[in-house]
Amino acid sequence: MNTTRILTALLLAAAGAATTTVGDDRPSDRPKPAVPAGHARAMQEGLALFKTRVRPLLVTHCLACHGGKTVKGDLDLSDREPLVKSGVLEGGSKQSRLALLVRHEDEPHMPQKAPKLADAEIADIARWIDLGAPYDRPLVDRKPRMSKIPTTAGDPDFWSFQPLTRVNPPSVKNPEWTRTPVDRFIASSLDRRGLRPNPIADRRTLIRRVSFDLTGLPPSPAEVDAFVNDRSPDAYERLVDRLLDSPHFGERFARHWMDVARFAESHGYEQDYNRPYAYHYRDFLIRAFNEDLPYDQFVRWQLAGDECAPDDPMAMAATGFLGAGAFPTQLTEAEFESARYNELDDMVSTTGVAFLGLSVGCARCHDHKYDPIPSQDYYRLASVFTTTIRSEIDISLGDGAKPVKMQVTAEGYPHTKHNADDRGFPHFYPKTYVLKRGDVAQKQGEAAPGVLRVLSGGQDAGHWRVERSISRRPGATYRRSALGAWLTDPSAGSGRLAARVIVNRIWQHHLGRGIVATPNDFGAQGSPPSHPELLDWLAARLIDGGWRLKPIHRLIVTSAVYMQNDDFDEARARVDRENVYLWRRAPRRLEAEPIRDAMLATAGRLEPRMYGPGALDVEMPRRSVYFFIKRSQLIPLMMLFDWPEHLVSIGARSVTTTAPQALAMMNSHLARHCAEGLAARVASGDSAAEVSRAYQIAFSRPPSGDEARLGASFLASQRAAYLRAKRPDAEARRAALVDFCQAMLGMNEFIYIP
Repeated sequence: MNTTRILTALLLAAAGAATTTVGDDRPSDRPKPAVPAGHARAMQEGLALFKTRVRPLLVTHCLACHGGKTVKGDLDLSDREPLVKSGVLEGGSKQSRLALLVRHEDEPHMPQKAPKLADAEIADIARWIDLGAPYDRPLVDRKPRMSKIPTTAGDPDFWSFQPLTRVNPPSVKNPEWTRTPVDRFIASSLDRRGLRPNPIADRRTLIRRVSFDLTGLPPSPAEVDAFVNDRSPDAYERLVDRLLDSPHFGERFARHWMDVARFAESHGYEQDYNRPYAYHYRDFLIRAFNEDLPYDQFVRWQLAGDECAPDDPMAMAATGFLGAGAFPTQLTEAEFESARYNELDDMVSTTGVAFLGLSVGCARCHDHKYDPIPSQDYYRLASVFTTTIRSEIDISLGDGAKPVKMQVTAEGYPHTKHNADDRGFPHFYPKTYVLKRGDVAQKQGEAAPGVLRVLSGGQDAGHWRVERSISRRPGATYRRSALGAWLTDPSAGSGRLAARVIVNRIWQHHLGRGIVATPNDFGAQGSPPSHPELLDWLAARLIDGGWRLKPIHRLIVTSAVYMQNDDFDEARARVDRENVYLWRRAPRRLEAEPIRDAMLATAGRLEPRMYGPGALDVEMPRRSVYFFIKRSQLIPLMMLFDWPEHLVSIGARSVTTTAPQALAMMNSHLARHCAEGLAARVASGDSAAEVSRAYQIAFSRPPSGDEARLGASFLASQRAAYLRAKRPDAEARRAALVDFCQAMLGMNEFIYIP
């Protein structure tokens, strides 16, 4: 349904055959909503139903678009009077427009940005309509707002700007299924929809799943056998702890954050000159995740590590975050100033989506159309970075080690040289101005450094001012340190939102879909949370736990909802087709990096060396996180499997299925070389043993009876074909086994994890 038709339908839904308008006090000719006999009793029952069942549904699924921060289609659900006047209750539960929309019997289906409501929830709304649709009080507090909150198209009372809701995990019908407090939130949501969760998956599935999730690598056959045969009650928890302690954990989650940080090692654009010392930022991420650096410190170091801890090489490397964006190095004098404002925009926009899940960059040319971010606030953030530039400096690693060259993003250091220097590019301007419509020719006055007022608790930006005595860094302005302090302040600043955003990212990586399905957009245009209480509970748990991320990972991957099997049935799918409420484990395709890394690991050719400069060679034996990311020369095999273009922050990768993916497994040199490596690992001269061993290495399980027979038959027929081609017997055996191993690498089971 196109946008015009949707808007038309919404308008018809709200206005319909209305004969009066909101505010019109003339009597209406419309029939009243059906009310059963015994008005007082019906109203009492209706109020009880509204308070316990209907109000939460309207607030969660409807209010944002219909009476909360906006009123789409003139349909206002914020109170009973505007709802009745809209006409959508006419005809009672059988024929009213509201009932038809939520039952998906009329267009547009409601809610639009979430699955259809459960049958029990629809029945509650229908019953409430027949009881007169009473309200005990409005859904929105209409009291005047503080003058310090900006007036924009957005709503400062929107859910993501609110303090964390401190709740206890709810009681559930089936407590035996639950393993961690997380499960009680999930089970309660499933109970309300009449859904049952799946049981725990078998052990071979679990170790393969959690190994890929936490390290990006498959478990070895020995590791699988040890776990399968370990009958101690804490065997799974000990497996998880071992994986969290693995150095490969940092490599796995560094790559996730590199997507968010739009990290690359070249400038981009036509010339795309290299940034040879940018890899230190990638190495910082690996070390930070492995050491479980507190997330609030992780945030502050990426914005101002040079100010917070100038003697710590990790803190200095962390500042590579701000300078990771693309930049055109071939500039004319007429482009200098606009290019610098574009560079500031990259810093502001990436900071906004990465840490706050807000599209702050949309306020560059005008007040944000949907969120309470005025253009003035955008330029206050841009002013924080006024003199922040890329530099390449020598950093001492201590202990007598030779200093290394490192790219940092800070003030007070010599700028990184590039071609525009020859024409006098200044690299920064001493002041940042508010630009009308984002145009450098329309300056509206100097912008003072500051923060988003909607997330400042009424405090002035000076509340987070950092004293210069915190470090000995010459040339530092400490504006970025103040920004980091605001970003990680959960009481007066934006720390509560930052905590929500990062726990949502972790949830997404383990469950396949975030509690907020738009991880880079927690604003009005993003998806509402499917489990808002769970999101806030996890965020509070993170803050209360000293901002440590590994306990959140452990909490999630040891939960029953994570450990479910992937059994499917149509009856439950009819209630929740997209599995938003997690009644099963949906199989997921691996990303490009673990696909390639698993090929190398299966072949026995993966080199474990960590850190240091990367390479552009697709056949390098190191993990894919160590590719040199040159924006104009991205690795073709990785791009086939939806590698990002590294230009803007990516919260969630696309997952496509295309013919070239299969062709790459059939024809690429890497696939053939990995098949040769796997064949060398399993070769024994016994076809049955070779097939069994190949399955155990590639799929973490033995073959079924049919698979064993088919595998042996394939090896025999391929060997015979090579013999007919006059190949020596030993060569024919080897070639047939390589063909079989390459077929294994090309199977769906190799890249899809249940």
